[in-house]
This record gives sequence, structure tokens and C-alpha cells, in this order.
Amino acid sequence: MSQDLSPAELRRYSRHLSLAEIGACGQQRLKAARVLIVGAGGIGSPAALYLAAAGVGTLGLVDFDRVDESNLQRQVLYDSASIGEPKTAVARARLEALNPAIRVVAHQLELCAANVRQLFEHYDLVIDGNDRLGTRYLVNDACVLYGKPLVSAAIHRFEGQAMTYVPHQGPCYRCLFANMAEGMVPNCAEAGVLGVLPGVLGTIAATEAIKLIVGIGVPLIGRLLTYDALELRFSEFRFARRSDCAVCGEHPSITAPADPPGFCTLEELERVHHISAAQLAQALAGAQQPMSLIDVREPDEFATGHLAGALNIPLAELEHSAARLPRQSTVFMCRSGARSLKACAIARRAGVAEALQLEGGLLAWKGQVDPSLPL
Repeated sequence: MSQDLSPAELRRYSRHLSLAEIGACGQQRLKAARVLIVGAGGIGSPAALYLAAAGVGTLGLVDFDRVDESNLQRQVLYDSASIGEPKTAVARARLEALNPAIRVVAHQLELCAANVRQLFEHYDLVIDGNDRLGTRYLVNDACVLYGKPLVSAAIHRFEGQAMTYVPHQGPCYRCLFANMAEGMVPNCAEAGVLGVLPGVLGTIAATEAIKLIVGIGVPLIGRLLTYDALELRFSEFRFARRSDCAVCGEHPSITAPADPPGFCTLEELERVHHISAAQLAQALAGAQQPMSLIDVREPDEFATGHLAGALNIPLAELEHSAARLPRQSTVFMCRSGARSLKACAIARRAGVAEALQLEGGLLAWKGQVDPSLPL
């Protein structure tokens, strides 16, 4: 292992080095590790802080939200000065200040089927602490398909749960919860949450990650750990791999897709430049330089409502419409920002010098500029 510890690291991690189960070898493994945290919120905040403090060499944070005042009750990476700022950027600065020896990568994007493979391939282990059920299934499926260990944690009101998946060693999230529809479990905004609860689950997730990296202890494979804050009680439920599981079963219906048309690498996506709704409104009002607007939603979405002057080129048609793309400054937009991110990467590849993504999509425009825009 070529991850020698510097004198400063020997001092910083001295309490780890004193543990026979970790020692220098285990600390070197932590230094070499690459961990991706999906969701830089309540669970992701303490998980990231403790993994950074523990010396995990590369921490990736994926989130597309900005800090809201309501986050500060439980998301300990942020403070009042962070309100309105992108979560991943604020989190990166905080974590690098905590431990300058590590590398923190901010992925300010919405995780989706179009970018999950190229994102996950850069990491050894994934922690999922997001509060969207659909994303939770996406993360699980991607970890199974691409062979990544996964620590999954979730919270609801006064309760939390955690489990671990390791490829070929035990059941996955779908073995436990085969198919739950979005909305069956209310998120924190709808149901509320005890502020300290995600701290408990986030530190459990970080503990599991460290155990897996170092190779010590017994991970939560095939075990769902639950926590009831009101009773202050932990419980454990054992579950097994299902032979009919849609992703890890004997005849899976969810399989790894081939690269879709218009496939973009992670590096291409990360080079995309963004413009906020407020900045775009100001630029359009000033009209200081020519600016084109391209809406990459489907025609029926575009017909429901769009910005004045926008040209509709659906994302699926964009690569074949390179000749129609203007060479001047162009802003690409969609509903929430996921499709326009990919559109910008395709446009840059086609020669558009300044391709900008409307950050947060038309939902952000509706929320910040024009509440009357129909979507």
C-alpha cells in the first residue's frame, strides 16, 4: 500500500493508531479510500464530518439543493451564513477546513439514471442518506449492478434505520423493501423530524463505512438496525436475499444498461457552467449581449409553459440538432436541472462556446422570478 502517513497524520490520527484493530495499516486504508455520500443533508452532514475527521482520503458529496433556513435545525455542516448557498460547496469548504489533508469533491447535481454510473465508478463505497425514495432505489440498484458496497440510512420523525449491502455477501435494499411508491413515506418537510435523530443515523453510517474500509467488526449485512428515539431503543431485524429480487435475484429484471445515446462522462458534466434564475432574469432584462434560450423538455411540457423566446429542442434530439444550436451564449433549461445539465455537456461537445445550465431549472425560475409560470 503506497499511502504512507506523514508526521502530521501520525499526530492527527494517533488515537486510531493506538487501536490494534486499526493501526497504521488501517489508517492507510482510510487514506486510500474513496467514499461517495448521496445527500449532504441531515444524515450526510455528520457522516461526512466524521469520515473527514477519520482521514478518508477522498470524500464525494452529491446534492443539488441550496441551504435553507429550515435545514439548520439538524444539518450540522451549515450555519446561518450558508443560507442560499449550494450545499456541496459549503460542505466542501467546511470539511477541508476540518481536515486539509483530504480531498473533497462537490457534485452539485441531481442524481439520476443518466449520470449514476459515471459518478459511482470514481468511488469505492457509497453512503446513501437522501430522503427521496426513488433515489434510494436508484442508489441501491446502481451499487448492486456496479459492485459497490452501500451503507443506507433513513429517518422518519423520531425513528431511524440503517443497513449495509456488500456485493455477493448479502441481500440488498430491494430484498427488504421490494417496491414502495414515492410518497408512501413522507419526507422531513411533510412529517417533521427530531433534530438530533439524523446525527445518530449519520454516525452509524460513518461507523459502518470505516469498518468496511478497514476490514474490522461485523457489518449490518442482512440486518436492519432500527432506532426509536422516544424509547431510546435499538432493535434489529434479520432479512435474507430474495431469489425473486428485481436487481440481485436469480432472474433480475433490472440490469445494467448500455451507454444511452448522448452519454456524457462525469468530467463533462462537472465542467458545465451554471446560471441562477435571478442572474438569468437580470441578464435578459439588461440585454447586454445576445443570449439564446433552449428548453430541452418534451413538446407537451414545453406547451404547458415556457420562457418567452425559448426554442424547444428535446434532449433526445439534441445531438442530431447540432447544426441548429447557436454559437453565442446559450442557456439550457428543463424542469429541475437534470436534463439541462446533460444538454450543456452535449452542446459543448458540439462547439457551443458558452453553454449555461439554468440552475434548479424552471422550478427555480417559478420560485424566484415568476410564480405565474405554468409547469
